[in-house]
Amino acid sequence: MNLAINADRPELCWFQDVDKSALALVGGKVSSLGELIHAGVRVPPGFALTTAGFHRFLREGGIERALFAPIANVDPADIAALEVRSLALREMIESTPFSSEFEDQICEFYRKLSLVCCLPATPVAVRSSATSEDLPGASFAGQQDTYLWIRGVDDLLSHIRRCIGSLFTARAISYRTRMGFDGEQIAISVGVQKMANSYTAGVMFTLDPANGDRSVIAIDSNFGFGESVVSGEVTPDHFLVNKIALDIIERTISRKELCYTVDPRTQKSQAQEIPFERQTVQSILDEEAIELARMGKQIEKHYGRPMDIEWAIDKDLPAGGNIFILQARPETVWSSKAASATAGPVSALDHILQGMLAGRRIS
Repeated sequence: MNLAINADRPELCWFQDVDKSALALVGGKVSSLGELIHAGVRVPPGFALTTAGFHRFLREGGIERALFAPIANVDPADIAALEVRSLALREMIESTPFSSEFEDQICEFYRKLSLVCCLPATPVAVRSSATSEDLPGASFAGQQDTYLWIRGVDDLLSHIRRCIGSLFTARAISYRTRMGFDGEQIAISVGVQKMANSYTAGVMFTLDPANGDRSVIAIDSNFGFGESVVSGEVTPDHFLVNKIALDIIERTISRKELCYTVDPRTQKSQAQEIPFERQTVQSILDEEAIELARMGKQIEKHYGRPMDIEWAIDKDLPAGGNIFILQARPETVWSSKAASATAGPVSALDHILQGMLAGRRIS
């Protein structure tokens, strides 16, 4: 099924062909998705341009030397100078075409994904997956970009290049430099995942982000795609579920004024105002919250540690098989604190915002 020639270092691969041991090949995000599939968790199908594919793109485009030379010995505190360099580097990447052969291979994977999904030019999420992200003690989560509801080969190729370019934002360069990562040792993979046409989505932590309590699961949700939740643009509905009994022990329904959904005319993801009469409607059913908690327990058990999970409920599929996990990564805030710590954010949303302020943006 794999079109890439080198079996040891494929340039393209399906999610189900990798697991957590493939971190160097497909990065933290995609290796986690493959690991979830092997663990029996429901994940939308997809494929990845691997780090070998990343290096092939740079090599065939003749831009590898030009990309890394300007960021050697950079001062991570000089943000203005970094912004100037970053803009030039990203423009270079986004204007560099794939070779005809490599482009054909990517398009063939996309065609096969569309066949699997029974939908021509199936909408996808294009997500960066850096080899240095989602690692305990050195989380780069969110340093690169995610693009939602990308449809058609031209847009797909363009957004793969944009994901590659996001490896060279001023913020990412500065962060890597401060963390002591050599720029030439950094690579990126790009995941192309079938877009869940979600009527509601959000985040889930397999502990309480307010106090680190591991006996509960915290779920935040809003209508539409999960972008409004992870970006902090709305105050989402909030649920606490007892991890043992799987009972909802706390439920807070917020006023949610906007959501992200697809524009049927442009076929693009966009922010949309939620009708006033729906703003205080509970965005997920109790049964769905409990099923999410059950899946969260399964994921936590598989990884053996608290997890930070993004999920969606697909409105095009029947109940019972329409809850999907979009990504899962180790929870890094409370896991790095002493068990006796009590100070912390008051909700999952505040947990995300605290991470953003600390330099860990979730895309």
